[in-house]
Amino acid sequence: MRRRDFFALLGGAVLAPPTTLRAQQTERLRSVGVLINYAAGDPEGDRRIGALKATLTALGWVEGRNLHIEARWGVDTAVVEKNAAELVELAPDVIVTNAPPSVVAVRRLTRTIPVVFAAVTDPTALGVVQSLSHPGGNLTGFSPAEVGLSAKWLELLKQIVPSVRRAAVFSNPANLGGGDTAQFEAIVAAAPTLGIAVSLIDNRDRAAIEDHVTEFAAKPDGGLIVLRTAENIVLRKTLIALAEQHRLPAVYPLRLFAVDGGLISYGSDVTEEFRGAAGYVDRILRGEKPADLPVQTSTKYELVINLKTAKAFGLAIPQTLLATADEVIE
Repeated sequence: MRRRDFFALLGGAVLAPPTTLRAQQTERLRSVGVLINYAAGDPEGDRRIGALKATLTALGWVEGRNLHIEARWGVDTAVVEKNAAELVELAPDVIVTNAPPSVVAVRRLTRTIPVVFAAVTDPTALGVVQSLSHPGGNLTGFSPAEVGLSAKWLELLKQIVPSVRRAAVFSNPANLGGGDTAQFEAIVAAAPTLGIAVSLIDNRDRAAIEDHVTEFAAKPDGGLIVLRTAENIVLRKTLIALAEQHRLPAVYPLRLFAVDGGLISYGSDVTEEFRGAAGYVDRILRGEKPADLPVQTSTKYELVINLKTAKAFGLAIPQTLLATADEVIE
């Protein structure tokens, strides 16, 4: 090759469009493990993985060409831990997961494989990152970590039913030293100002939940609050049905509850978190480290009101609240 031809070729490479070079650099097959804390076939789980895949595709990662995705589904602790072990054994380039049980299970098994999480409330309290700005280690991700959000749920309950004097909160007491703590404490802190007494309904014993709700509903002026936890998401249809059965106004943490028949929900857009997670996967596959990627908190929140449920309960939702709703289901 003549010297001038060599430099012409070199110049062509330097001047090649960045997108062309980017594609050339990433054509080798990369692998992403996905540990989803839902039962297989759950529409919400499908929606989250769909958002992840669509965003990865938009970023140039195409399954079967330069990307392989290995997904595992499950809810029960034993299944989650088994799935986490299987994914870690496969040693993918990145693991994407959601919900505290899955994140904790993966972190217990690896400190080297990069992990990107979504929909994990208060990851610092959970102990999976050092801080939001400097996560350290091999985990980072996206979180609805606005701790005052749960106080907003109590305020919404009071707006809908001004006469409410008692609120039962669905949670797992075993988690009140971790991810659930901030949510519950914010509710308890806001309760005196609103004139509401707060109690806890243990959601670990599914068979006993109905008895607990029946006992709570035996007294007047009660309402329900459902924390944003993996257990409550799995139990959402049961909790919604119990609220309907006992005509208890309830506030839920995510849009999917209102879509399934819950009265009102207020919370972050989880699919947006999974799109963000895809962005972090892209950056990690291109060489960045999780420790250098700050945990990002949600910026988009949705207020969804199920007017059909409100009418069935005989409740008149204030017009001021309807006017601010992002979505009204009729």
